[in-house]
Amino acid sequence: MRTYETIAQLQGALRDFRQKGLTVAFVPTMGNLHEGHLDLVRRARTRCDIIVVSIFVNPLQFGPNEDLDAYPRTLAADKEKLFREGTHVLYAPGVEEIYPEGMAAHTHVRVPDLSETLCGSSRPGHFDGVTTIVSKLFNIVQPDVAVFGEKDFQQLSIIRKMVSDLRMPVEIVGVATARDEDGLAKSSRNGYLTRAQREVAPVLHQTLLSCREAIACGFDNFLQLESHARMQLLQAGFEPDYFEIRDARSLRTVTEETEEIAILAAARLGKTRLIDNVRLALNPVSDWGMLAEH
Repeated sequence: MRTYETIAQLQGALRDFRQKGLTVAFVPTMGNLHEGHLDLVRRARTRCDIIVVSIFVNPLQFGPNEDLDAYPRTLAADKEKLFREGTHVLYAPGVEEIYPEGMAAHTHVRVPDLSETLCGSSRPGHFDGVTTIVSKLFNIVQPDVAVFGEKDFQQLSIIRKMVSDLRMPVEIVGVATARDEDGLAKSSRNGYLTRAQREVAPVLHQTLLSCREAIACGFDNFLQLESHARMQLLQAGFEPDYFEIRDARSLRTVTEETEEIAILAAARLGKTRLIDNVRLALNPVSDWGMLAEH
């Protein structure tokens, strides 16, 4: 595995690969890699010849009161994990390499509407930072395929729309959320949880599953389901940010045309913000009438 810190070095190496007719898959990360990240690398390995992983803690997507300084940086351990998974190239630039004139002077990429709801409401500017860095990394790496996890389903939806709108020649592949045995979605931020909080944390996923089961059984009052779920989370010790039932394609209100529902939640447990989601494919339109009422 080769590690590069500059754009020129990385692009020179990738140019050599492409001249040999090799395809490139890309996995952008912020490091502190866990099994969920490695699942992305494994999926990338099934799709292309060369696997490129980036590690860059992007300050542009952190708000002024968020955990940029505390975000775990574990480059040596990350390198070992990537090497074991057969990664060919690691790109680990510094902030000055990505934003040489500073972040304020840098061109920003914004996906309207999708970026302003759910996590976008409570983290203004967050997704602008995500789409700006992802678009820049896509231009630097120029991958054939890019692989993202489905845990942050809103982020995945936003990136897919950005790629579609800007006609970027890259295929976006989503990978199912990696979970611990008790259902908690794997996340770099899980390390912030105390032992007691870690025991409570799986309730978030359990609440999502209960909501999905109720809808699958025909319960059609979505507002009541959302309210009940938020109450369950409060009683368990969470501070819910949102718990929403949305159209999985548009992330808007469910309609008669909705083919798949996404149930999305974000909540704080102590100082740790956790997100998760589950989805449910609906029956044909002619058979799911009662679901369309709310």
